[in-house]
Amino acid sequence: MGSIRSRVLAWIGRRYLARQQKNGFDLSKMSIIPDNALLPLKRDGLDPVAELGRIRATEPISKLDLPFGMNGWLVTGYDEAKAVLGKVSEFSNDFTNLVGNAGVTEDQNPGGLGFADPPVHTRLRRLLTPEFTMRRLSRLAPRIDEIVADQLDAMAKADGPVDLWEAFALPIPSLTICELLGVPYEDRDDFQRLSTARFDLFGGAGASLGAMTESLSYLDEIVKKQRENPGDGLLGMLIKEHGDEIDDRELAGLADGVLTGGLETTASMLALGALVLLKDRSLFETVRGDDGDDSAVHKFVEELLRYLTVVQMAFPRFAKEDMEVAGVRIAKGDIVLVSLNVANRDGVLGEDMEKFDATREPTSHLAFGWGIHRCIGAELARMELRTAYPALVRRFPEMRLAIDPDTVSFRKVSIVYGVDALPVLLD
Repeated sequence: MGSIRSRVLAWIGRRYLARQQKNGFDLSKMSIIPDNALLPLKRDGLDPVAELGRIRATEPISKLDLPFGMNGWLVTGYDEAKAVLGKVSEFSNDFTNLVGNAGVTEDQNPGGLGFADPPVHTRLRRLLTPEFTMRRLSRLAPRIDEIVADQLDAMAKADGPVDLWEAFALPIPSLTICELLGVPYEDRDDFQRLSTARFDLFGGAGASLGAMTESLSYLDEIVKKQRENPGDGLLGMLIKEHGDEIDDRELAGLADGVLTGGLETTASMLALGALVLLKDRSLFETVRGDDGDDSAVHKFVEELLRYLTVVQMAFPRFAKEDMEVAGVRIAKGDIVLVSLNVANRDGVLGEDMEKFDATREPTSHLAFGWGIHRCIGAELARMELRTAYPALVRRFPEMRLAIDPDTVSFRKVSIVYGVDALPVLLD
């Protein structure tokens, strides 16, 4: 365990240094990542920058400047996004498509579902899917209630402003994932730290891939322990039921996908959703749920998922053949990036999609992706959001921002959008 701790502490040190350099470091000046390539990750507060909306209106599939000689396309239209995400045989997600570019090596492959094609993807998803059915997830509901209540109790004891990111948004999914995977709670701090760096492109693609390697090394050790003594969590269940069908590296990759797909994303949703509430206090009554009718909370959460779409881009797709999509010729080997957040603002979904409307009937949004790579933990995320928001506003009905809303610090360049901090006053 000592060697694991030393690797984790070394990783934390590098992350801390990177965060300290953030304010004075202009990524747009890096020759390795051209500014145009970063455009899909740029926002103005909670909204995609206006330029992305103009691109969607005129060229829902447009050329995108990428480094290392890669020919890229950006998809911003809703119908076009579904068309690309639904083409399984025409596009590849396999990690090997990245090997050889910008020093990426095969041993940096994080495994899991996101960077896998059928039949590997099909086999792994078949093993994992039963653990994410509502029937299986329902066993977590009482524990999620406890986790939320415990965090609110801890917040209530604070003297002065509370950082809603650190005290509420981050620990709830962190502890839930520990419960789901069957990982000891004492490891939760490491899990929280290990889930952030891969999505932050401020240090370039190499830093993100390095974070994946660190995470997998950590999870390899956890898998080995589970293999020796399987618990009742997801890892233990997979080992007991399918141990002969999956090796340790594949298990670590699946655990890594669950960790990163269900921790940082849900934490960002909880924080940004709370910010939406704090900017319009009339919404407090909408989500309290005192009358026992949860339809209003359901609509609120689905609209938040669409409006915020914290996972800004889908996993990259690589064209396996020459093809035409929505009248655009895409050549074999081209990389296609689907902007989920911009597609979710497309007018084909309804009226005034650039605005948040808590009464809007749920749409077929792409916040969890589409097709075979749709997020397998979507229902778990919904459970956490539907539990946490009502509990928060019922416990702290006078909660308000401790800073000017215009001074909230958002992440600059991250695949998963979020805040650095969200200080609030509770009474």
